[in-house]
Amino acid sequence: MNPDALSASPLGRTTPGSTRYDPALLFPIERADTRDGMDLPLAAHGADIWNAYELSWLNAKGKPVVAIGRFTVPMDSPRLIESKSLKLYLNSYNEERFEYLDIVRQRLHTDLSRACGKPVHVEILSARPAFELSCTPLRGTCIDDQDLDFEATQTPRPDCLVLSQPAPFVREVLVSELLKSNCPVTGQPDWASLQIRYAGPRIDHAGLLRYIVSLRQHQEFHELCVEKIYGEIMTRCAPEELLVYARYTRRGGLDINPWRASHPPTDIGQTRTLRQ
Repeated sequence: MNPDALSASPLGRTTPGSTRYDPALLFPIERADTRDGMDLPLAAHGADIWNAYELSWLNAKGKPVVAIGRFTVPMDSPRLIESKSLKLYLNSYNEERFEYLDIVRQRLHTDLSRACGKPVHVEILSARPAFELSCTPLRGTCIDDQDLDFEATQTPRPDCLVLSQPAPFVREVLVSELLKSNCPVTGQPDWASLQIRYAGPRIDHAGLLRYIVSLRQHQEFHELCVEKIYGEIMTRCAPEELLVYARYTRRGGLDINPWRASHPPTDIGQTRTLRQ
């Protein structure tokens, strides 16, 4: 990634924020800069799903309203938004009065879409849902219980991605809870549950788990980690269909859940995991 892309970012700095609504707090980053030097195939479909658990404003009488925001950013938007700047922007709503919820939704849509360069889908969810945000694990066969030896590594090991022998054509949904990478600016850990859906020659499960574990010291944003995993599986194993979906543990009231796919998926689960 081009380090100049973050030179003016609030990430890793002391920033006061604002007590008034301020869309200028949003810090867009060119996706082309984040992908600089990544020579891997990109997915044809995908999005970054943000959940904001600390969304609040005042109604017309000054009474606080609390809600949960869900923002879906297309993967082909020219820009993504740096996460700390999004939190500062959302905090700027805290003491603003809005007569109607739709005004809040429209402002969020306008500001986020302008920052990203493409329409962002905005949902505002009740903070007391009946079942919408219940916690369940990602569906699929968990590969984490394999009794394997792992070598310490500072860099990802895509060479671990191999086909099983024999390698019959299969359709599988595989899950791991062991994905960890690090923020490229602060060095803080990012934890995630990972789901891989594919159709093609059977991928060796042991090698796949070793590859996932090899990302523990890798420094990259959530979105780029998912693109890296997608691209390296596609390059090494050549599945006919592939979807990679990560649900990251929240930080600062936000979680980011990128998915990348070769074909339009029939569904992308929105249910949060236990660690979110």
